[in-house]
Amino acid sequence: QVQLVESGGGLVQAGGSLRLSCAAFGRTLSNYKMGWFRQAPGKERDFVAAISQSGGGTKYADSVKGRFTISRDNAANTVYLQMNSLKPEDSAVYYCAAGLTSIVQLTGFSSWGQGTQVTVSS
Repeated sequence: QVQLVESGGGLVQAGGSLRLSCAAFGRTLSNYKMGWFRQAPGKERDFVAAISQSGGGTKYADSVKGRFTISRDNAANTVYLQMNSLKPEDSAVYYCAAGLTSIVQLTGFSSWGQGTQVTVSS
């Protein structure tokens, strides 16, 4: 099972940017579709973005389209989430996830990181 470690979270003002990173250990990242999810206090974990094994396909939640960009560097075994024009409602713990199924499915993520906190102040 691949191990995932997120980094890059922090406190930022509304309108600012952050880039999250997810480093993978123990397996070759290119075998996995990758995703970012987030969970705010008292809410369910929500899908944010996903990228296919090759990086040629991406999906985004409507709430982040045009503001967030997911990318991957398979040689570095790392996935990124560039977040621009951040809003207070983007505040949450962000989780990186990996799965062996197709990006067509937004389920099938079997490995999860520990999460990184993103807080956007108004």
